[in-house]
Amino acid sequence: MNKNIKLLPVVAFLLSICTSVLAVNPVLDIGFVGVTSGPAASWGISNQRSMEAGASLINDAGGVKIGGTTYDINIVSFDDQKDPKRAIAGMEKMAQKGIHYVVGPNVDDGAAAVRPVAEQQNIMYFPYAFPKSLYTKPASNAILGMVANYQSGPAIYKYLKDNEGVKTVAFIAANESDPLSQREGGVAAAELLGLNVISKTVTYQVDTTDFMPVIVPIVKLQPDLLVLSGVAPANAPQLIRSARELGFKGLISTETGQDAQVLMDGAGDLANGFISVGGASTPEIKSAEMDKFVTRYIEMFGEYNDESNTKVYALEYIIATLKANPAAINNVDEFKNTMETFTAPNPYLKGDRVLKYVGMSSFGQKRQISIPLVVNVYNNGKFETLFVAEVD
Repeated sequence: MNKNIKLLPVVAFLLSICTSVLAVNPVLDIGFVGVTSGPAASWGISNQRSMEAGASLINDAGGVKIGGTTYDINIVSFDDQKDPKRAIAGMEKMAQKGIHYVVGPNVDDGAAAVRPVAEQQNIMYFPYAFPKSLYTKPASNAILGMVANYQSGPAIYKYLKDNEGVKTVAFIAANESDPLSQREGGVAAAELLGLNVISKTVTYQVDTTDFMPVIVPIVKLQPDLLVLSGVAPANAPQLIRSARELGFKGLISTETGQDAQVLMDGAGDLANGFISVGGASTPEIKSAEMDKFVTRYIEMFGEYNDESNTKVYALEYIIATLKANPAAINNVDEFKNTMETFTAPNPYLKGDRVLKYVGMSSFGQKRQISIPLVVNVYNNGKFETLFVAEVD
């Protein structure tokens, strides 16, 4: 009896050690609603994988301290299949789970469709969609997670005009709202630069498998530049291959992010010289933290998408802003107030570059994250940096 009693303190001590080992940090859920299936799948897959890789690094380091509490990060994902109705359902799911910060959707229709839910349920969301109405007053809950086509397009066209002698340009777009809207912005930007837009009405259906008949009218015109407005990654190599096999000799570009592997598989060497918006990093400017992120991404998913150089930022901005004002964890108004003066070191770039919110020039309020505008050219299976710029 006495012997057992003497053992009790030892047992209690061992139990306390086990309990402390098993104890985990409270979890902070961050949502993702976007397209991870279909022709545009790589856009959303890049988002989701970037968030999961970033969360993995944070959690392996012991979590992130926000205020007096250390949290593990959990990514709650929903595939909206590029369907606005499913995007709404996804955002409603986030609201039901009490999630206040969501990355996505990836396309214009989905981002616009979820706006009422986000505003009613106090959700801040980071779309990869371009309509200015999402980011201008009275809208206030959406934050553009990348450089918009009306920001990148003029930069690309000017570069090609100044450095490649481009004078004539033609546009082709899928017959749906996102690419048609991007074409409209591209045409306006090209005309403002003094380029001669010789074709701006050619469209194709999203389920097109034979692009030859569609692109013949443009090839006959032989513009200096062919712009694939808002082209989905799965369709880009098909359009490029069709144009080249029909004898098109000019430059081809787009303002959307692309996948080098998809281009190689679908168009091979015919895609060489294709110009697109890349991830917000280059070998010259990326930091050791970016290298660590890329390594973890490949460890988890077996491959890397250059677009994730941009997609890595949304989670980082959310967490860094919450660290700056812990009251924002459950109060998006606090988050909005913090955005006005927020700055933090940029972990993914060398030097003294900072994270900050921008967008005053485009939207009249700070509703865009600041990331470098990297424009790539595809050559022999990989992207090379064409030039780097910044957007206010």
